[in-house]
Amino acid sequence: MDNNHKKEWIGWLKIIIITIMLAFFLRTFIFATSIVEGESMYPTLQDGERVIFNKVVYTIDEPHRGDVAIIQQSPKNYVKRIIGMPGETIEIKNSQLYIDGKAYQQHFLSDEVIAQTSNFGPLEIPEDNYFVMGDNRLISKDSRNGLGLIPRNDIIGKSEFIIYPLNEFGWID
Repeated sequence: MDNNHKKEWIGWLKIIIITIMLAFFLRTFIFATSIVEGESMYPTLQDGERVIFNKVVYTIDEPHRGDVAIIQQSPKNYVKRIIGMPGETIEIKNSQLYIDGKAYQQHFLSDEVIAQTSNFGPLEIPEDNYFVMGDNRLISKDSRNGLGLIPRNDIIGKSEFIIYPLNEFGWID
């Protein structure tokens, strides 16, 4: 093997090593994937879909109402929508969600799902905690019935993008 071929192989090897290191860094610190299990986020997300979530967004900013967040609770992660913020009071009365006594329009839900949402609360959310619900309110295990209020440290990322199945490929509302 002559010197030029050796240099070319070394160049390719450097590119491959840098690419692997960059992919490892992105996967470990910036983005990760999660598989949606169950129908609790239907129709926004469906059982078996694979999503990419942003792990950095909540280290530089706080969660916002409406975000579809990844919540880490042992032994698994949950995908839920953030509804209530620290210090707010949440109540569902006659299928209407109220935040601090004001009706909140849930544009991400169908009228049918809203009509089937049962009464809840009022509940005041303590500081550093969030109230979350699945979009499929009838079957969702969420802050109303099993997950409880979510401590800020348990919110590990924001679901950004569906990558599988390919016919659902795209941004998450």
